[in-house]
Amino acid sequence: MNYAFELGWHTPGTWAHDVTDNPLALLSDHAHCELQAAVACQALISRYPDRPHLVDAAALVIEEEMGHFRRVVDLLRKLGGELGDTESNPYADKLRRGLGGTSKSSLMDRLLLASMIERRSCERFEMLAEKARQPELRELYSSLAPEELVHQRLFLNLAESECGVEESQARLAVLIDLESTVAAQVPFANRMHGGQKL
Repeated sequence: MNYAFELGWHTPGTWAHDVTDNPLALLSDHAHCELQAAVACQALISRYPDRPHLVDAAALVIEEEMGHFRRVVDLLRKLGGELGDTESNPYADKLRRGLGGTSKSSLMDRLLLASMIERRSCERFEMLAEKARQPELRELYSSLAPEELVHQRLFLNLAESECGVEESQARLAVLIDLESTVAAQVPFANRMHGGQKL
């Protein structure tokens, strides 16, 4: 795929095999990730209602993320599972804590962080599409990976249009390093953004 930027750390090839030991847990977590992505876009609209291009783009992503949520929950139930309770997301939590910055850089960071998370999700969807043991999982993730790529580009383009190209690219380089460290260090779990099994 044609990515807008490369990750600084790549998920080991064994990750997809390890997380699909418990496909129901993976799908439940994934469904919550889609919900969280929609909530993050709702927060963008609430905080920046005076930016019409941003509002329109975020509203579109909300619709698409909720469509993803429905597809994931449908497959989860088809395979005999149910949506579990919401749990904290160590990956996302550590990324947010690592941002720092000021209120002036808040919008840029929110948009770039969203792009970064979509980029990591795209990498992992591609791995699951190739290596997951259940054909239903492979089919789901092969269809979702290109859509994550679109979201990755959308959030990066929003950052550049709303906050400046040079400023966004400079900040992106910093966030790539942050995300690489977090992704490599979070503990393993049957989760979409869990770490590698040691």
